[in-house]
Amino acid sequence: MKILYAIQGTGNGHISRAREIIPYLQEYCQCDILVSGTQCDVELGVPVKYRFKGLSFWFGKNGGIDMWNTSINANLPNLRREIAQLPVEDYDFVINDFEPVSAWACYKKKVPCIGLSHQGSLLSKNVPFPAKLDHFGSFILRNYAPAMMHFGFHFESYDTNIFTPVIRTQVRESVAEELDYYTVYLPSFNDKLLLKKLSNFENVNWHIFSKKAKESYQVGNIVVMPITNDEFVNDMAKSKGVFCGAGFEAPAEALYLNKKLMVIPMKGQYEQQCNAAALEKMGVPVIKSLKKRHFAKIAQWLESDEKVKVNYPDITRIVIRKLFEVNVQRVLQNNNWDQGYQLTLKSSEFPQISV
Repeated sequence: MKILYAIQGTGNGHISRAREIIPYLQEYCQCDILVSGTQCDVELGVPVKYRFKGLSFWFGKNGGIDMWNTSINANLPNLRREIAQLPVEDYDFVINDFEPVSAWACYKKKVPCIGLSHQGSLLSKNVPFPAKLDHFGSFILRNYAPAMMHFGFHFESYDTNIFTPVIRTQVRESVAEELDYYTVYLPSFNDKLLLKKLSNFENVNWHIFSKKAKESYQVGNIVVMPITNDEFVNDMAKSKGVFCGAGFEAPAEALYLNKKLMVIPMKGQYEQQCNAAALEKMGVPVIKSLKKRHFAKIAQWLESDEKVKVNYPDITRIVIRKLFEVNVQRVLQNNNWDQGYQLTLKSSEFPQISV
């Protein structure tokens, strides 16, 4: 059996999860890798057969998406060419982690495509959502990378097809300590703004991981350092707490390491608004911005010793086994893309899986 594993390259979480999943996929089949998108600072660590520009969102400087850079870099004619040129017909099926080129190539050529992503969990009606529905954001989640069947990862197992997070082996093997500093990863804010805002908390040591910094430097009580996989994991494991965006992997790893956690969801990013709603329901403090009116809540978090307890067992091999042994055969036997695509649009019930 020959499959294509297609990974979204915007942000680090997809690549970090793929590093854990790929060895288990290789136990079942010949597996080629596709990565599309930019804005990633983590290396996959295995050969990549296809690299595409795809369709990426660009981080801004003040807590949101940079719509200008996102727009000018969204080369739609190029995206159409990439979709047309990708030979998905050479594969028995595609496993897709919210990657648009392969997803739409499969849809156009009627090749089976199975979604395996965090975003897939957000198609279930059972997950927490923000109080204010974002219709455009919801549309993007449903249509950015369509698939015949979706399996998802989330902070809790909210539905029969939703599993707890894939925690990197490196994180699982880390020795957690509690030194006197806080790890910060807020890539949608620029470094100058973070330095200005966090310097208001004079008695707190901050370690900011920056997408822009080329080398480490210190300003008062704040250390700024470039992002590397090993340094970030080591820093987070030894920190007193983690202050980050409301993505998926970084908050999940912080919770696994039993760290105090505070998050800021990116403005204009519906997925992060959904994540923030789930984290807040679990007891994680959420703030909307770094404006002065939120300083009191940050200070309260810094003074608190409250942590959210989670149980994230290592079930990655089990998930992949169930996907192949139960559901791949179902998709291959009934390769009905029209029906499958409608399922994603209607957020219908997912197939039953027990692990």
